[in-house]
Amino acid sequence: QIQQALRALTIPLERLQMMKSHIMQAMHRGMSRQTHAQATVQMLPTYICSTPDGTEKGDFLVVELCQSQVRTLLVTLFGDGNLSPQMIYKIFDMPEEIMHGEGEVLFDFLAQCVSELLADTSSSQERLPLGFVFPFSCQQTKLDRAELISWSKGFSCSDVEGKDVVQLLQSAINKHELCHVDVVALMNDTVGTMMTCSTEGRPCEIALVAGEQGSNCCFMAEAHLVEKAEETSGRMCVNTEWGCFGDDGMLSDILTPYDESVDDESSNPGLKRFEKLVGSLYLGEIVRHVLITLIAQKELFTRSDVAVLKEKGVLKTHQVLEIINNEEGTAAAKRVLEALGLEPRERDCSRVQQICRAVVSRAATLYAAGLAAVLSYMCQTRDLDQLLVNVGVDGELYHSHTRFKEILQNVIKLLAPECTATLLPSTDGSGRGAAMVTAVAVRLEAQRREVNELLAPLRLSRADLEEVQALMRMEMELGLGRETNATASVRMLPTYVCHTPSGTERGEFLALDLGGTNFRVLVVRVSEEGIRMASEIYVIPTAIMQGTGEQLFDHIMECIVTFQLKHDLTKQVLPLGFTFSFPCQQVGLDKALLLTWTKGFSASGCVGQDVVQLLREAAQRKNHSGLKVVALVNDTVGTMMSCGYDDPQCEIGLIVGTGTNACYMEEMRNVGTVEGEQGRMCINMEWGAFGDNGCLDHIFTSFDRVVDEDTINPGKQRFEKLISGMYLGEIVRHILLAMADRQLLFKGNPSPKLQTKNIFQTKFLSTIELNGLALRQIRAILHELELNASFEDSVLMREVCQAVSLRAAQLCAAGLAAVVEKMRENRGLDQLSVTVGVDGTLYKLHPNFSCNLQKTLQDLAPNCTVTFMPSEDGSGKGAALVAAVASQTARPGEQP
Repeated sequence: QIQQALRALTIPLERLQMMKSHIMQAMHRGMSRQTHAQATVQMLPTYICSTPDGTEKGDFLVVELCQSQVRTLLVTLFGDGNLSPQMIYKIFDMPEEIMHGEGEVLFDFLAQCVSELLADTSSSQERLPLGFVFPFSCQQTKLDRAELISWSKGFSCSDVEGKDVVQLLQSAINKHELCHVDVVALMNDTVGTMMTCSTEGRPCEIALVAGEQGSNCCFMAEAHLVEKAEETSGRMCVNTEWGCFGDDGMLSDILTPYDESVDDESSNPGLKRFEKLVGSLYLGEIVRHVLITLIAQKELFTRSDVAVLKEKGVLKTHQVLEIINNEEGTAAAKRVLEALGLEPRERDCSRVQQICRAVVSRAATLYAAGLAAVLSYMCQTRDLDQLLVNVGVDGELYHSHTRFKEILQNVIKLLAPECTATLLPSTDGSGRGAAMVTAVAVRLEAQRREVNELLAPLRLSRADLEEVQALMRMEMELGLGRETNATASVRMLPTYVCHTPSGTERGEFLALDLGGTNFRVLVVRVSEEGIRMASEIYVIPTAIMQGTGEQLFDHIMECIVTFQLKHDLTKQVLPLGFTFSFPCQQVGLDKALLLTWTKGFSASGCVGQDVVQLLREAAQRKNHSGLKVVALVNDTVGTMMSCGYDDPQCEIGLIVGTGTNACYMEEMRNVGTVEGEQGRMCINMEWGAFGDNGCLDHIFTSFDRVVDEDTINPGKQRFEKLISGMYLGEIVRHILLAMADRQLLFKGNPSPKLQTKNIFQTKFLSTIELNGLALRQIRAILHELELNASFEDSVLMREVCQAVSLRAAQLCAAGLAAVVEKMRENRGLDQLSVTVGVDGTLYKLHPNFSCNLQKTLQDLAPNCTVTFMPSEDGSGKGAALVAAVASQTARPGEQP
């Protein structure tokens, strides 16, 4: 019978592994907004989003509501890594009648305890932040707001359940005229344990409590997974409240008759099943019921009066721990049993010791299964191969029993081999830890004020965006006006593209795409089946880029001839569309005067010349008669035309990449710079220069000004410098430097590398802003920048990136809102439906830019239904389509 009882209390490793898996599934259910109401592991958000970093300083009050006492503390931190806090305690016994009386009386008593502590101490601080340790189940919605779900541990005060206990305490404190005392944080004892074990720059991210107050675990979860809290970045401490695991029957196969008896006698039968297997409150009771069963089987105490063992609560857990003290052998067991009035023999003492050891060992293995589930969950959700983490542990089971620690560590290694957990014993976890929580809250509150102050100029209101929209509309009108065009910041250049594709275009066309050191030649075949393309990329050597115009265009012609030979096109004269991505003054569809070279080009004899004519002259020099250039376009127009082939409603082109620009179909009657009243013409806005006349100066922040001044064209392309990929990383870099200067980042020590211009690339924003991205994936960026960044630094870096990219998307939307509203009014429509063909790496690759752009546009132009169509090869395909449309719309006998 003894062996049978011991076997019943032993759980095989396979069952522990299954149990770990079930706990992880329960954790996932507890995290989900859809399933948490039914989850047995509640996974309650605590709104604690940071562990101590050692810089916390000042005086902090703590009120801790214990089972039969109230502890008050005044904790002074010195910013020394929290190594030597000064603590003054005052402990008050809790009168029994208060535990069962009115809630108001309870909170008045807590306030009185605070008042008495302060009467015996002194603090010169104007404001004393207070942390409240409240070890009961609460629905927490903020760090300083928590509604009591239900009392436990013998409390039953009236008119408290469903109320905010922080507000109840604050009201009682105010009633006692302690107006400088401010309740800033509420937590349970588990959280306090985690926080107090975070010292010397060693963050503790898990806490386990195995003591008289119950059994529980908390850990730092990825915030975006805590769906109830609706946080999206960083981490948040989650209180698992795992004591209820098994209330759905998941533990039925390991429950023994002794556990069932303990449950039946409890005040909450069927509930808190896991806690009743492992909690200090119950281990003595489990042992008592095992002894009762063995006595009935005549295996124990055959010469004793055993009636005492029928009394609930007669055997306490601390006595069980005393019995299994290996140093004393069975002497401790004999002493405890005789104190109960029993007459144990040596064999009785040995068997009782075996039973006690089995009950406590089972508790240790179950704790290990729970902790292994938390460890593996953290490892998986952080996308790690190996997790190294510190675990703060408190409670009499851990502190009083060496064998408990050994089992805990060994079973964790078996169940979670991918995790290395260092167990740190907590000293005064709940009290000192509560002071840490409060100190961190105060530090983060001060940091938040400074961060908000720094980022405020980047955060645009709806009124700001409406003003930008109105200014863009005004500049568009000036750019279209014959008299005002020359001085307008938005040039509104006519493109002489007067039709978008109808879908009926047919034939073969050549396209030439020149915009950098590489250029492409394409042949585009348009048929009923769709568009097929073949292309070749050619390099322009630096010597030719910077030589004479003749050399450059001769080289381009040589590449065209090579392409035609390769693709057997020498016997055909195909219409050619020319994408030329340099600033031009276009005076016809096939005539454009180069205004200036950019992107490293400086070929002589080209500026002020018609680039189409320069290409034709190169063809003549090569005696090449098979070249018919019919259209020159920039990449924005190409994007619109490319998408327009698939969607006839596409009448806007947008580029948001390294640079930014837009074009759209304007009514000819509004284009004062071109003769004619009928039909429409595509206008190349060149909106990157919007604001060059100073109209956007109020939007420019100090960071924008620094970036602008350090460019090759200060004061030019102002709008582009707020939006495009060439500049966003540089804006972020200057903000990070300012934050480090204010000691908000990197402990005030940015790497020298961060001082390097353009070192923070815009593609970093895309990586950092990916939702739920694990810290490990951002580490590569931090390593590249030689930054020693904490997790909190990474979260703040993400916030900076989000602020900069959101502003860019919103400003782009404001410009686009001006365009679509003008088109709607031009056409006299109540509602406009239009498609925007869009290209550019920022739009296509950034995780949030397109969504933020579309959302803001919808808000600013509610009478316009705008669809965005990403362009595929706009600059090449689009140029060919411009040529196709030009060829189709040319009058018979007319040169297109």
